[in-house]
Amino acid sequence: MSIPRLHVRSGHPSFLDLPWDESIAEWDSPRLVEMPVGVHRHPVVFVSYEEGVYAIKELPVRFAQREYDVLSALEERSTRSAHPVGLVARNWLDDYTEASAAVITRFVDHAFPYRRLVDGAGFGGRRKQVLDALAGLLVELHLAGCFWGDCSLSNALYRYDAGAIEAIMIDAETAALHESLSDGQREHDLEIMIENLAGAMADISASFNTGIDQADLGFGEDVAARYTELWAELSEDLVIASGESYLIRARISRLNDLGFSVDEVDLEPTEDGNRVTMRAKVGGLSFHSERLHELTGIDASENQARQILSDVNYHLSKTDEGMPTLKSVAVVKWRLGVFEPMVAAISQVYPGDPIQGFCDFLNHRIWLAREREEDVPNEEALESWMAVGMSGYPVGADSDFV
Repeated sequence: MSIPRLHVRSGHPSFLDLPWDESIAEWDSPRLVEMPVGVHRHPVVFVSYEEGVYAIKELPVRFAQREYDVLSALEERSTRSAHPVGLVARNWLDDYTEASAAVITRFVDHAFPYRRLVDGAGFGGRRKQVLDALAGLLVELHLAGCFWGDCSLSNALYRYDAGAIEAIMIDAETAALHESLSDGQREHDLEIMIENLAGAMADISASFNTGIDQADLGFGEDVAARYTELWAELSEDLVIASGESYLIRARISRLNDLGFSVDEVDLEPTEDGNRVTMRAKVGGLSFHSERLHELTGIDASENQARQILSDVNYHLSKTDEGMPTLKSVAVVKWRLGVFEPMVAAISQVYPGDPIQGFCDFLNHRIWLAREREEDVPNEEALESWMAVGMSGYPVGADSDFV
């Protein structure tokens, strides 16, 4: 077997035991595993090692190099893209004339293709969740200076994120990174997205034997409208008078409520010298996930973190240790006495991501509390949740804690 050139990050397998002298579409390796996957223009396989499951996509060298470079650079700018592990280059055999390569990425845990979210000729009750997920993903990529160039349903994976859905970019062969994007670049990316989503929704409708008039052809335009709302909120300049410095904190708090971290704040005097213009440099959709990790050491996606933080704050409000000097002690007690035992119990019966299971349990607990108009102990709420098949609240239900 001829050995290709491999560039592999430390902490991962060497992948030398794979049959690289064949196209991956022809592989017959004991490493191969079946994983949920969408439609791709290039062949994709999944391989399992002790270190985890990896996706391997075969494509021409120039596209593979671009995808690997973009995904590598995005790791420092965004949390919503696949994590690259390796780049493999080799020459085609026999009648192939173009050099081929493969990009190796870590499989996105608990993720699935969009087809799992389809309900009839569209997304049904999850339409707004998918819409928000794609709009949020595009906003984060554009904030990072990334022009995607091919935003589509198939070029992302999805996973449940508390009461929301998170979208993760997995295909970046058409993407390009810039210091920042112009309005024209952003608008062009939106135009591509609208066209791609219209085609996808037409295909979904056809697969259910429904007419084109029943296809959700305006879905992409609604994603663009949500994107425009978010972008306007993030890029708004705030003019503040000398006695209104409290508005700076309010502005940052509003951006944090949307899930965006604020990296820097610029204050520039206006021409009259009596006011300042505030411009916030917004980071990724990671404010609550970073806060949760800092406070508890728990890694969770953004909306999961938001919901778990609500439970932490609820716990602190019910103890005598809510004072700042004792807060760290109370948080440790919450993790050891509440979070870890509940996650251990939930993981025995809940398929998939145990953190998502914990969030679903919290959702059920607050649903019960609202029904009864009183607090419900965790053990009782867990028993009730399991009795209803680990559901018990409607899709898209309000998951915010009071």
